[in-house]
Amino acid sequence: MGMLKKVLLAGTALVGTAGLAASEGTIAYFAASSQNGFNQATYEGVQEMAAARGYETEILDGQFDAALQYSQIEDALASGRYVGMIVAPNDSVGIAGAFEQVVAEGIPIGTVLFPVGPDLNSLEPQVEGITVTAASPPVAGATVQADAVVEYCAEIDPCNVVIIIGAQIFPFDNLRLETYQAVLGEHDNIDVVAVGEGYYSPDPSLQAMTDILQANPEVDVVLSNADQHLVGVEIALEAAGMNPADLYLSGGGAAGIAIEAIREGRWDATLAYFPRTMGALAMEQIANALEGEPVTQAINMDEAGPIEAMIDAAVLEANSDFTGEWEQ
Repeated sequence: MGMLKKVLLAGTALVGTAGLAASEGTIAYFAASSQNGFNQATYEGVQEMAAARGYETEILDGQFDAALQYSQIEDALASGRYVGMIVAPNDSVGIAGAFEQVVAEGIPIGTVLFPVGPDLNSLEPQVEGITVTAASPPVAGATVQADAVVEYCAEIDPCNVVIIIGAQIFPFDNLRLETYQAVLGEHDNIDVVAVGEGYYSPDPSLQAMTDILQANPEVDVVLSNADQHLVGVEIALEAAGMNPADLYLSGGGAAGIAIEAIREGRWDATLAYFPRTMGALAMEQIANALEGEPVTQAINMDEAGPIEAMIDAAVLEANSDFTGEWEQ
């Protein structure tokens, strides 16, 4: 874990509890969905750091259900079984009430991937007493992705873009979508011909892209916030007789499958969130809080990963040993 000590962190503070020694409790990780590969990789990072610090861990499956996850946190708190909690929120705004209950009981709690509170772009604690936020501000990352599309489309007129987002019921996905549309909308040669929902899974992404291609057979770019979406998109393109390598394909998450596809020239870019590193860094701060050590409350994963967050072929050429922190 030596690499984790070298990352760029912000907002260090002393957040002490009872000054527990290691091996004195279990940390609960509330996954947005335990069946999701990204969440699994985040939990692996939590487990690795927890083991290094002497704690046990358990994962709870939020099933991409905000109400279920809220009740899981309340039930876990009532059980008295956990000395710390880490949450991958399904509703980053609505979950704040559950965080407040945990903080009121003096239990360290952190959030990964998204901040908790009304401002999704602020990594500083929006719930008083929150231990750590390890996340990537959605607007900043989405802007970088959209800017890369603008650069690709510079000599193409019209440049037809398809956006595949996770689900518009999620506030963070809506914010990413709005950012994509705002950046691309500033350029007259770029036409967003369709928006689909992939639900962070290849199968619905395949169906969404298949339907989109039937109505819009001329596509130059597919811009997405998740690599799982591009897996389905690639199948749909091939089924329509199109070569994915002829389009600009941009995903999110830096999954192993995306890293391989970029190296092979089939995809063009992925915005990394570094789930294993993120989980480990969040767990490190929870352990620090439990043991009365200094805590870093805000960790920007666009800056804290092992390599540059916006990954393309050039970045991979400069980091030949990087294979991704999760598979898909």
